[in-house]
Amino acid sequence: MKKLLALALVAIVSLLPILAMADGELVMGSWRTDDAEQVNALLAKYEELTGTKIRFEPTTSTQYNATLRLQLDNGTGPDLFYSRSYATGDELYLNGFNVVCNDIPGVMENFTDSVRGAWTAADGSVFAVPFAAVSQVIYYNKDIFAEQGIEKLPETWEEFIALCQQLKDAGITPLANGIHDNWDILECVLLGMLPNYFTYEDRVAYESGEKKLNDETWVKVYSDFAQLIPFFPEGFESIGNNDANTYFGLGQAAMLIDGSWSCGTLMKDYDVNMGFMAFPAPAGNKAGLCLHADMGIAGNAASAHPEEVKAFLAWLASPEGAQITADYLPGGFLPIINAPITLQDETINEMAALSEGKNTDVRFIWAKMMDLYTPMVENLNAICRGEQTPQGMADAINALWEEALAK
Repeated sequence: MKKLLALALVAIVSLLPILAMADGELVMGSWRTDDAEQVNALLAKYEELTGTKIRFEPTTSTQYNATLRLQLDNGTGPDLFYSRSYATGDELYLNGFNVVCNDIPGVMENFTDSVRGAWTAADGSVFAVPFAAVSQVIYYNKDIFAEQGIEKLPETWEEFIALCQQLKDAGITPLANGIHDNWDILECVLLGMLPNYFTYEDRVAYESGEKKLNDETWVKVYSDFAQLIPFFPEGFESIGNNDANTYFGLGQAAMLIDGSWSCGTLMKDYDVNMGFMAFPAPAGNKAGLCLHADMGIAGNAASAHPEEVKAFLAWLASPEGAQITADYLPGGFLPIINAPITLQDETINEMAALSEGKNTDVRFIWAKMMDLYTPMVENLNAICRGEQTPQGMADAINALWEEALAK
């Protein structure tokens, strides 16, 4: 297998120009500050193969969108940059900042329509090369579970809530999550739950207004979400995502609801005997998993090195480049190229296998409903503080979406 990969690698590298950078190096922007070590190693491998040096300059996640836009507006943007999927990434393309990737070798051949669609504009232009997907999972402390005699993971939402109660009754904080950061309670928790309640077809019907966002299923979703609140830590209002990771990593909570993207950091930074599971579905519902097309790599249309930019994007879009990339991807980021890729870490292989046989979809609101992002966060926080009801949230969000559709 290694010999075949080596031969394939030689073949593709021979097709790439040796791109000596006479006037400097390329720069890659990203929101993944945690991944600097892995990405620098990947870019060093690419330089070894092609002669092109790329410098990784990540920005704090919460500041990335605004910082990147300011750089691009001022003509100082990076040559390559991590691209959000759907509307957030599409906005940059619509303002002329992205290289159109349709003619880059591999882009149209090596990704499915659904994956490529996350970075495809309404006019059919592909504005980034798909790079990696993520999922939302429930991490658990195997040692705490063993001490409490928990041998079987919950198979339904009802069993999961009963498990949380069992842990709380034993004096253990069941969940590490809080609401301080104003994103993870929506991104990690609620959107992680939704594929257990809705199919892709359901999502399309809600997007069009055919179905209403305050129907009984949505009230059920918010009611099930509210069942989690008693199991958050004391003072959860002041706990952010990093705090929750630390809380879990130090063994101060039995479980953490978070994205697969935190897996590598948890394994590296904490000595916790960690397992993970998919969100259990309510009894009678088909089990689902949020598998989100998360990261694309875009080329800056104003780069002074357009050929080098396109060569790197073509490498990412090839099975050979994707396999090398997979070897360096941080734990919990999953390759999404339509080609057989071997992941070296068995833990990540187990995480990737969580989607098998399940109803999978991207984060519910990302494709068409991002106008609801902030109102959803605010209403979820209000539910957590006892200031909103599940029915009240459903009615409020539905009214906002009907207003948006009427425009």
